[in-house]
Amino acid sequence: MKLDEFAFLNQQLAGMLKSGLPLETALRQVCAGMRRQRGRAELERLQAALSQGAPLDQALDACHLPDLYKQMVKVGAKSNNLPALLTLLADHYQKTSFLWTRLKGLMIYPALVLLTALGLSILLVSQRARFAELFVATGVSAEKSAVFNAGSIMPALVLGALAAAAFLALAVPPLRKAARWWLPGFKEAHLSRLASSLSLLLKGGVDLGAALGMMRRLESGGRVGRELAAWEHDLSQGAGKLSDMAKKTRAIPPLFFWLAAGEGEDLATGFARAAEIYYARAAYKADLILNSVLPISVVALGLIIVVQIFSTVRTIIGGGNLLNTL
Repeated sequence: MKLDEFAFLNQQLAGMLKSGLPLETALRQVCAGMRRQRGRAELERLQAALSQGAPLDQALDACHLPDLYKQMVKVGAKSNNLPALLTLLADHYQKTSFLWTRLKGLMIYPALVLLTALGLSILLVSQRARFAELFVATGVSAEKSAVFNAGSIMPALVLGALAAAAFLALAVPPLRKAARWWLPGFKEAHLSRLASSLSLLLKGGVDLGAALGMMRRLESGGRVGRELAAWEHDLSQGAGKLSDMAKKTRAIPPLFFWLAAGEGEDLATGFARAAEIYYARAAYKADLILNSVLPISVVALGLIIVVQIFSTVRTIIGGGNLLNTL
C-alpha cells in the first residue's frame, strides 16, 4: 500500500475510534471502502483475528504491517490513547510519502536522458553496422570498413553500464540503502524519517532503549544500523548521552543529536524538532535540484544527440569518400 493511502486509512481509523466505534468495527468499515490489494488483505486478517477473540498484540504480530506501525498500535491500545497515536502515525506517513515522492520524481529526468541516449546509441550502432556491411558488399575490404565503425559501440557500452548500475542501485536493497546517503536530499529525508520515528515511539511511551532497538532492526545492514546498535549498547551500560554520540558519530551527523538534545530531557520533542529541520532541508534541496536538473538534463540530452549524429554523419561521409576512391 502506498504511504499516502496508508496515512489516509489511519486518519479514518482515528476518526472512527474517536466517535466511539470499536477497532474491529472500524477496520471492517475501512476495508469495505478499499480496493483489493495486499494492504487490505492484511487489515482484513487483523479484523478477522480480533473478531475471533485474539488479543490485539497477537493479531498484529500475525500481520505483515510495518514494525513501527504495529509497535505504535500496541502502545496506543495499552495506554487507551489509540486515536491520538493513529493520528500521529497518519501525519508521519503523510509527510514521509510527500517528501519521498518529490525526491523520487527528481530521478525521472536523468533516467529519461539516460534511456533516450542509450536507445539512440543502440540505433546508431546498428545503422553503422549496416553501413559497414554495405562497404564490404561494394568491394571495400573488411579492414577498411572496420575503421569507420571503430569506437562506435563505446558510447552504447558506457551508457548501458550506467543504466545497469542505476538499475542495480534501485533493485538491490543494500545498494538502495547506501545510495540514500550520497544522493542530495535523500540523506536529509532519511534522517527526518529516523527522527520522526524515534519521536513517535517516545511519545507513545516506549523508552529510549527499546526505541533504538526497533530502529536498529529497521536499519540493519547499514551504517546507521551499526551506529544505533552502538548507541543502544552505550545506553544499556549507563552511558549513551546525546553529547557523547555527537562526538563519535559518522553516518548520522552530529547536528542530529544536538537538535534532539535542544529540548533537554524531553527527547520526544527534541527528535520531533530534528525531524522538522531535516524535513525542511530535504524539501529545500528537492526544489533546488528540480530547478537545476531539468535544464541540465535537456542540455545533456541535446549534446548527446548532436555528438552521436555528428559522429554518424562523419562516418557516412568518410564511407562515401572511400567508395569514390575505388
